[in-house]
Amino acid sequence: MKKETESILNKLTERVPALSGQRDNIARAFELICTSYENGGVLYICGNGGSAADSEHIVGELMKSFKKKRPVDVTVREKLGSLFGEPGIRLADTLEGGLPAVSLCSHISLKSAVVNDTDPANIYAQQLFALGREKDTLLAISTSGNAENCMRAAMTARLKDMNVVSLTGDKGGRLKEISDVCVNVPEHETYAVQELHLPVYHCICAMLEEELF
Repeated sequence: MKKETESILNKLTERVPALSGQRDNIARAFELICTSYENGGVLYICGNGGSAADSEHIVGELMKSFKKKRPVDVTVREKLGSLFGEPGIRLADTLEGGLPAVSLCSHISLKSAVVNDTDPANIYAQQLFALGREKDTLLAISTSGNAENCMRAAMTARLKDMNVVSLTGDKGGRLKEISDVCVNVPEHETYAVQELHLPVYHCICAMLEEELF
């Protein structure tokens, strides 16, 4: 990783010393996701309750600018201009570079159909079974590390030869056993785990932006 990218990680452990023991795991999670993006992959994210909100939050940081500007390439501006004239130029000037990320917590019609027709625990697995590719990565967020729907998503990701990154509490749970890397923050109460998850994923998002833009 670039020096500037590593600096973001160093600042995290300075600001939140409780996460210093997870520094290597955070770095490894970044590396897996970054490599996935460099190979044209997509990041899929899932969780429940507050972790579902975190999933949506992460998508918002990756799909548009987070800490730095991400202007589109000049060739995009030229093509939009040639296709649509001045309206195309205005569009190009307001579009931003994005990293493809999908929250599996969305898609309410599909999820409700899975719940009604098959098995409620398959709400994330079914989506990955249809969408997942070898170059992609799953980020499963579970404070206990034992959420059944996240476990089934991880199992399906393994079936698809995807990378699996998990974000959990201190024990790691079953997700730790099935993940390529598990960032298991040093808390066990749900709210306290979630309070440490936010600086972790903000750090990873900032690192990805710095490295890829």
